[in-house]
Amino acid sequence: MSLETLLLPFQLSFMQNAFLICLIVSVPTALLSCFLVLKGWALMGDAVSHAVLPGVVLAWILGLPLLVGAFAAGMVCSVATGYLSDNSRVKRDTVIGVVFSGMFGLGIVLYTAITTNEHLDHVLFGNLLGVGLPDLATSGTIALVVSLVLILKWKDFLLHAFDPAQARVSGLRTGWLHYGLLTLLSLTIVATLTSVGLILAVALLVTPGAIAFLVTRSFGRMLAASVAVCAVSMVAGTYASFFLDSAPAPTIVLVLSTLFVLAFLGRIAAVRSGARADTPA
Repeated sequence: MSLETLLLPFQLSFMQNAFLICLIVSVPTALLSCFLVLKGWALMGDAVSHAVLPGVVLAWILGLPLLVGAFAAGMVCSVATGYLSDNSRVKRDTVIGVVFSGMFGLGIVLYTAITTNEHLDHVLFGNLLGVGLPDLATSGTIALVVSLVLILKWKDFLLHAFDPAQARVSGLRTGWLHYGLLTLLSLTIVATLTSVGLILAVALLVTPGAIAFLVTRSFGRMLAASVAVCAVSMVAGTYASFFLDSAPAPTIVLVLSTLFVLAFLGRIAAVRSGARADTPA
């Protein structure tokens, strides 16, 4: 394969937009994934990403921007999950499953009931190669806001993730941190709506943080490693999909999954080598 062929994806305008939105979306999703992994909220990301579907469909029916409906539904799911888990004996993962399945089922019913020539498949599976300037502007604005909040308040979110009781004793407003993180989660999912879609967004909200958790020992390095892994994986997956003639979003997920397996195997090898080194001769 010639060098000209290898550089071809970078010369096409639609691929340039795809690479650009990959870099934009990778920052907030990677940063947020670190907090979700440490807090044990991986299923929350899955629930919110699927539960925004009814909001998207209702927004389309009412003639509102799809992003407004997605954010509203995401907040309803987040707040409902938090309220039910805090005011009942049911565990959080059970509540997440109930709310997620209920809202996703409602979204599917509404989605199939619509009689229209316009397809909403891009909401479910993304449309990375059809990203335009408005999508870049919207995702960029949301990514900037979410990233700045997480970077400026990362110590507060970290303490709340590890020990909510200590965070409360320290004078932090744990309620604001709790629902603030849920709001950032909903906003981030809205930012990924046009790129990877709802179904595959959970991979970006979990896998980068999981990989960084395996290969780093400090939270600061975990944040940096997560962003690097997510950005490289998204660009590499999009680039590979051009030559494989595959959908970019699933290809990106496969790249992330491969890196996770490699990081996991590397971690096991490091632990075993350390154990052998500590064993007396």
